[in-house]
Amino acid sequence: MKKLIMAAAIGLFSLPALAQTMTVNTGRTTFGIRAGVNFQTLNGEDADGNELEYNISTGFHAGLNAEIPVGSGFYVQPGVMYSLKGAELANNRNKIRLSYVEVPVNLVYKPILGTGNMILGFGPYVGFGVDGKYEVNNTGRDIDFVGEYEPNNNTLQLRRLDGGANFLAGYEFANKVSFQLNAQLGLLNIRPENYPNDSKLKNTGFGVSLGYRF
Repeated sequence: MKKLIMAAAIGLFSLPALAQTMTVNTGRTTFGIRAGVNFQTLNGEDADGNELEYNISTGFHAGLNAEIPVGSGFYVQPGVMYSLKGAELANNRNKIRLSYVEVPVNLVYKPILGTGNMILGFGPYVGFGVDGKYEVNNTGRDIDFVGEYEPNNNTLQLRRLDGGANFLAGYEFANKVSFQLNAQLGLLNIRPENYPNDSKLKNTGFGVSLGYRF
């Protein structure tokens, strides 16, 4: 976990250098902060091919990003984000909590609308699991992040690496405060390699957030 946190910190402090390298003569690179609420769940299939039925779990996200102009109204927006995800099982007595450090890279279009700018964007993200808890009948258990399934391990095992697609829409006011709707579609199966059955598990959800651009 310490190595992942260190890697995230290095990525965070590398944003200014990346921005300086990629900036073109269409405007000024800016930096922003963003935080909000997640409404996440886990979807996929069980070993028989039936769709999993998990309820939405509430979490949060917070982080920093750079906004690098690449054309008239278009920006590349790399960032570093901490995100709390998970799901509640159908009986609401079992819960999964997953913490990720995520690195999104979005292409954002910001046309002028009124006194501010509309925000439209999409792009990929990569996530690294840093912590996890599995609650069964109010009894908490740790989640082990592993690359390959360990048969003699009685804990819930998941793959550390996650990844998928971001979609966002919102509005940035003239004072640089913004409101944003976010959606995430996990594309990687977070079951570890050689899991005993062919079940699949993926993160998915949406959220709302507030941001400020410096």
